[in-house]
Amino acid sequence: MKTEPSPGPDAPSGRIWSTLAASRRWGGTLFAQVSTLGLVVVLAGLCGFALWSSGFTRHASERAIESSRLAEHYAVAAAAVAAEESLERKYRLEPGADVRRRFQEASKDLLGALATVRQSGGPTDRDVVDRVAAAHAPYLRAADRMFDAVDRADAREVLRIDHEEVDPRFDAIVALVGAATASHRRQQIAALAELQAREQFNEWATPATFLGGMALVVLFSGVLRRTLGQLDSQRRQAVHDALHDGLTGLPNRALLADRFHQALRASRRDGTTTGLLVIDLDRFKEVNDTLGHHVGDQLLARIGPKLVGALRDVDTVARLGGDEFAVLLPNVGSLEGALDTARRLRKALAEPVRIEGVELDIDASIGVVISGKHGEDAPTLLQHADVAMYVAKQQGRGVVAYDPGSDDHSPERLSLLGQLRRGIERGELFLHYQPKISLHTGAVTGVEALARWQHPERGLVSASDFISWAEHTGLIGPLTDCVLNLALAQARAWASAGHPIPIAVNVSARTLQDDDFANKIADLLALHGVPAALLEVEVTESAVTLEPERASRVLKHLHGLGVRIAIDDFGAGYTSLAQLKHLPISQLKIDKSFILTLGSDDDSALIVRSMIDLGHGLNLEVVAEGVESAQVLGVLAGYRCDIAQGFHVCRPARAEDLMQWYLRRADAGAAGVGSPDPDQPSAPPLPARG
Repeated sequence: MKTEPSPGPDAPSGRIWSTLAASRRWGGTLFAQVSTLGLVVVLAGLCGFALWSSGFTRHASERAIESSRLAEHYAVAAAAVAAEESLERKYRLEPGADVRRRFQEASKDLLGALATVRQSGGPTDRDVVDRVAAAHAPYLRAADRMFDAVDRADAREVLRIDHEEVDPRFDAIVALVGAATASHRRQQIAALAELQAREQFNEWATPATFLGGMALVVLFSGVLRRTLGQLDSQRRQAVHDALHDGLTGLPNRALLADRFHQALRASRRDGTTTGLLVIDLDRFKEVNDTLGHHVGDQLLARIGPKLVGALRDVDTVARLGGDEFAVLLPNVGSLEGALDTARRLRKALAEPVRIEGVELDIDASIGVVISGKHGEDAPTLLQHADVAMYVAKQQGRGVVAYDPGSDDHSPERLSLLGQLRRGIERGELFLHYQPKISLHTGAVTGVEALARWQHPERGLVSASDFISWAEHTGLIGPLTDCVLNLALAQARAWASAGHPIPIAVNVSARTLQDDDFANKIADLLALHGVPAALLEVEVTESAVTLEPERASRVLKHLHGLGVRIAIDDFGAGYTSLAQLKHLPISQLKIDKSFILTLGSDDDSALIVRSMIDLGHGLNLEVVAEGVESAQVLGVLAGYRCDIAQGFHVCRPARAEDLMQWYLRRADAGAAGVGSPDPDQPSAPPLPARG
């Protein structure tokens, strides 16, 4: 069999076969190159898409975070502005150096926040900062003038400055800061919305574009979702932080105000009643001073759960600041219902709390208001609840509903307090003195100094018309200093004349909270050259029970100086026998409400005799005040009471009149015990107590 030889390379058919083979090799190479190029293009597209999406997402995230940061700085500025307004209002109601200092601190916080905005913000933010700063400087100057007017009690000037200068500038500042805050919040939300839109796009575009890179797509989508989730969580946290207290997690003043407005609208629409309670913890400062602020913070964090556990789901517990809380009671029904809730909350708070091995007892003062009866709008009701809370704290009553009669913040009273401040400076105050006599010997054992005010227009103003108001403000300090100076000057004058008569001065609960009070007494005794034995300090039971540890510390310091201590109005307060035993007191003064009914009420007689026996059992002198008849004086002598004071013995009188009475009594050999003194000095029939 013959085989046909294969064509040689030079044959025409060989050249064709060689060309076809070369073409196939070239086509395969081209396909491989195209495939490789396609793969490279696909991978490059994948990388480009990933980089583009990542860059877009990162840019949007950075814008959202930056907007969030700026919004937070503006929020700090807004909080500082709100604090300025709150302290400005508070100073008008309760002027004092502490309020003014806190106002200045709030101003520094505002300027600090604005400085941070200027550093990290853009041109628009810097423009806002400049405009706020331009409005804030005259606002501070106007506020200072208004504070000075408050100090002068120039109510008309206060209102003028407030309406014409402070409020317009404050509104401008609030508008600028609020607009900037809202703008950055909108930018933050817009950036988040853009991210969310991008996420939706990726969810359908990625699978179609990256069929070969599903694992990368899944990974990218997961990372993106996590990023968006974190940003959304940060946004929700930012909103939550803006409306809640950072320490307790409770709603803050802003959220309370919003819910309060909604509740009041619903009350007006449905004809129901909304209640509000303002709660202030008693003796909380002692916890901070004794155990440290970290324990105080833990205690505050425990308050919310205690309150929430005793309330309905519709009620709101908010922290107003410091140790002050508020409870909103929608559809509470009546004032009695709100009072019942307040008592229930006080009982819940009274349960001991153990923190770091220390068991703490919590007590609180609660002010109660309801819509309609005590006001129609949220600011008025909050102010009235605050006033009621202060009355509850001042009087140790626990729970008190607002009473307009106890509100010392009317323009007339503010004006009178300003006049009192000037009256102290001008020397319009003077003292009446009421003697105390021994029921054993008839001798004068001392006198009580009673403040009087000779007003240039109102005439003689009784102490009952101004001392209680002064106790609610920082004015009680200057008033006490004035009375002490007058009393010690008189004690020096009497002693120099050969009549060393001890003088008793009443001291308020607020004064006993001043740890430096005893040092002031020591300085005044040295200034007037008066022995400490000629000064007696009278404090009420409520003053001792308000903050017992601090009061005891101050009284022990006074006792160490040689000053005698008396418990005034005994029987009308809540002093426990355990407290009496540990206080350095030398006298008990039985409240005159028991003495006035001694001759006609068997219960009063039993109580008075028991208190006399109690005082003697504690080695104390017992003083009966409010003695207005010989019959009562005789009964007290029969009960072995030590000292008597009252109109029957002698009415309060000026120093010169009292000295004439004192000398006549000494010349007569001390009028017999139980007999009225026919030569009492003539004095206006003012109340015996100051």
